[in-house]
Amino acid sequence: MRSFFNWIKVVAVATALVGAVPVIGGDIPGFGASLAHADVVNRITVTGSTRVEPETVTSYLTIKPGRQFGAADIDESIKALFATGLFSDVRITRSGGALVVAVVENPVIMRINFEGNDRHEDNILGATIELQPRSVLTQAKLESDTQRIVELYRRTGRYNATVEPQVIDQGQNRVDLVFKINEGPRTEVNTINFVGNNAYSDSRLESVIQTKESGLFGWLRSTDNYDPDRLNADQELLRRFYYNHGYADFRIISAVADFDRTQNAFVITFTVEEGEQYTYGDINVETTLTEVNAEDLQALASTVKGNVYSAKEVESTLEDMTVAVAAKGYAFVQVRPRGDRDYDNRTISVTYFVDEGTRAYIERINIIGNTRTRDYVIRREFDIAEGDAYNQVLIEKAERRLRNLGYFKNVRIYSEPGSSPDRVIVNVQVEDQATGEVSVGAGYSTNNGFIAELSISEKNFLGRGQYVRAAIGRGTEAETYELSFTEPFFLDRRLSAGFDAYKRDYNDGSGAIHPYDETLTGGAIRFGIPVAEDTTLGLKYSIYQQEIANVGADYTSLVDEGDTLVSSISYSLTYDTIDNKLFPREGIYAQFSQEFAGVGGDVSFLRTTAKADYYRELSADWGLIGRLGVKAGHVMGIGQDLRYLDHFRLGGETIRGFDSEGIGARDRNTGYLLGSQFYAAATAETIFPLPVIPEEFGFYGSLFADAGTAWGVDSNAGSPSVYGDDATIRASVGLGLLWQSPFGLLRADFALPVSKGDADETQFFRFSGGTRF
Repeated sequence: MRSFFNWIKVVAVATALVGAVPVIGGDIPGFGASLAHADVVNRITVTGSTRVEPETVTSYLTIKPGRQFGAADIDESIKALFATGLFSDVRITRSGGALVVAVVENPVIMRINFEGNDRHEDNILGATIELQPRSVLTQAKLESDTQRIVELYRRTGRYNATVEPQVIDQGQNRVDLVFKINEGPRTEVNTINFVGNNAYSDSRLESVIQTKESGLFGWLRSTDNYDPDRLNADQELLRRFYYNHGYADFRIISAVADFDRTQNAFVITFTVEEGEQYTYGDINVETTLTEVNAEDLQALASTVKGNVYSAKEVESTLEDMTVAVAAKGYAFVQVRPRGDRDYDNRTISVTYFVDEGTRAYIERINIIGNTRTRDYVIRREFDIAEGDAYNQVLIEKAERRLRNLGYFKNVRIYSEPGSSPDRVIVNVQVEDQATGEVSVGAGYSTNNGFIAELSISEKNFLGRGQYVRAAIGRGTEAETYELSFTEPFFLDRRLSAGFDAYKRDYNDGSGAIHPYDETLTGGAIRFGIPVAEDTTLGLKYSIYQQEIANVGADYTSLVDEGDTLVSSISYSLTYDTIDNKLFPREGIYAQFSQEFAGVGGDVSFLRTTAKADYYRELSADWGLIGRLGVKAGHVMGIGQDLRYLDHFRLGGETIRGFDSEGIGARDRNTGYLLGSQFYAAATAETIFPLPVIPEEFGFYGSLFADAGTAWGVDSNAGSPSVYGDDATIRASVGLGLLWQSPFGLLRADFALPVSKGDADETQFFRFSGGTRF
């Protein structure tokens, strides 16, 4: 019995001790919490909140008056309040029958300032960070924004930049935020190395990638700083380059950027494995579709047996076949290539399999990451829309088009399952980049002397994908004003439309070329219609006022002083597969055009021109480039005599070794060039890196031979004593010096005429070039 009463005492004492221990916030960690699971409070009191309403605080709690709660509820409530970002501290305690929630609110930012920044303006930095004035300051966001600024500087060549955030208390729980920036010296890419390349030289591969070595003129460009995103893009550019030149086994083993702190520069090394170069073997088409003729599809193939293998040609063939079969009513067509390698003969036989494909529809197209470019500008690059049959080939085509626009730094399209098994969601993730340019141009030509130009251009105007350019130019003998606008998707179709307006004053004070002053004021409306992937039909209406003044006394019978209105319509058919517009190495550019003047106006003529240039890399290892070019033209008056001003006025730009407007018939009395109604010319040229000089400097030499002829003067236009109006072959040989400089392509040609007409004027040296900086 005594032991029973002792047991009762022990229980009573323990019960009293438990009642004395605070349920929450006690001195014995975990003890009170372990017993709190069965507690109930009558009310909840919030302290410390000034901006946030108490009801808002309690709405985040999992604890409710009159309901039991435990330690897990307290933890979840505290986490929920911290997750709001509104509070820097949260404590939950028990006071009698009340639950007390004590909070410390995060301060509100009044102003954000940047100090020490020269490379980036305040508005650029402000758009980079997440925190903004009148927002709540949290430690997590502050650390994140600090890292964002550091990353921005690293991507723009300031790898050693540091950022120190400072919070200045302004009272009443308000603060000013200051980011103190030490930009540090510019971090450059000092060297780019390629290891394992045999088919192509280092300089040739460096011309493929976007990253460049700093060099002497590195300060003029931004692509000589280390950017990890650009390095990834460079790897893809190298892959595509090799795949398009027959190296189907090519792979990049590594791409490493090593930072040399002593030089404050990066050394980038690409280690590659080229493999063998393949040509096409047999090309076949197999189809399970009864209404599709395999031979008809094979005629669409860009891949030809015996040619060098090219992944680009395979992609083009897939697209053409897919579109052709879809046009027959097979919306879900799937064209898949299979390559069979013959390692001994180094050939790849390609078989295109055409099948109905999986029935899947595009449920939704999501556009992600475009902060500037409008959604519709991105969506219009797709040949398919929401609700259409899903086709991976057309998705890849849209991705390539978006990359080629030049509006985005990165483009990635990926898909995910939709709301049902036959539905697909397409996500288009892009990153906008700067597309505007304010530039100052300077150059010199032996024809027009020194030229300077100030221009402002924007190829994604207001995020609408429109191109706008305004320019002012001044030269020794010229003054120009120009304004251009182009809408690439006119009437919501893949049809470009635009206009040009200009005024050009030419004053040949010496009278060396023109014995008069000329002012052209006018404009044009133009349209571009895509005929095929590489072919465009251009339509244009042009009108301008031509004012001729101060005609020399000896030339009044040849040139009429006064105003002439020229109104014309024209069309052109252009085929363009050039790989690089600034420095072509491969491809064809061909154009045929006709212009009819006489749609109103004071003159009437028909002008026809044609030209073609073919580029081919003759030796990749030596960097040898070959070029063949031809051009021809004919102009005639319609219902009236052809003015001398409307004849072709040819010179060194057509056949080197001749003066500007130095080819063709002349007036015997004055020596004035009367021009020609016909001309034809051809050129053959080889371009090569200069020996001794390192290739990364961008110096090239050329050997060329030009030949052509010009004849036919409409002598009824006046009463000159014509001489030199024959079809004499003009020809010249020479050498050139080219510099692929940061200022653009500069060129000097030294040409020796080996055949010329009696009235021709020659010129041994010719220089031309320009720049944007």
